[in-house]
Amino acid sequence: MVSDIHVKLVNRRHFLSAAAAGVTAAGMPGSLWAQTDPSTEVEPEVTKTVRRNISSFRALDWRPYFKTLGRGAILVDTQSRALHFWSKDEADYLLFPTSVPLTEDMTRLGRTEVVRKVEGPSWRPTPSMKKRNPEWPDFVGPGPDNPLGTHALYLSWQYYRIHGTHDTRKIGRRSSNGCIGLYNEHIAQLYEKVANGTQVLLI
Repeated sequence: MVSDIHVKLVNRRHFLSAAAAGVTAAGMPGSLWAQTDPSTEVEPEVTKTVRRNISSFRALDWRPYFKTLGRGAILVDTQSRALHFWSKDEADYLLFPTSVPLTEDMTRLGRTEVVRKVEGPSWRPTPSMKKRNPEWPDFVGPGPDNPLGTHALYLSWQYYRIHGTHDTRKIGRRSSNGCIGLYNEHIAQLYEKVANGTQVLLI
């Protein structure tokens, strides 16, 4: 478990100089969860079968991935387990470790966008989750038992979000059922910068 996780908040000048110099940041560990109302899937417990806690950090330029920044852009690299954010004016660049889905079957790649922002999100299991796990609650309100952490960004894909997590062991691991998770302090930072309509690309 990594003790000190730092937010990489870089202005455009520092980002371009770092990228030009080939600077990398390694050793930080990273989940994707998204949805439109009202349900999503809960993440499994971290067990002995989930051992690796790895994220690979390398500053990236947005241009190979997006035609324009528009209202801002989020790139989630499921291989390096890292999330990149560029503000619409390029003044801010954020780089965070993430968790990623457990399997390729659970991993959705492609383009979507942020359609809703929720501070203190609630959680409801999907019908299929309740069928497989009838003992699970029908509803979990905001708080330490909520699998979505302190903040959630709903995506245009049903049942997928970018969200926080109270279980910090999950960051940097293959530990989600589809969504992208961040440390709560990181999703709070991202939440403040992201607007509805922000484009999102998962690769």
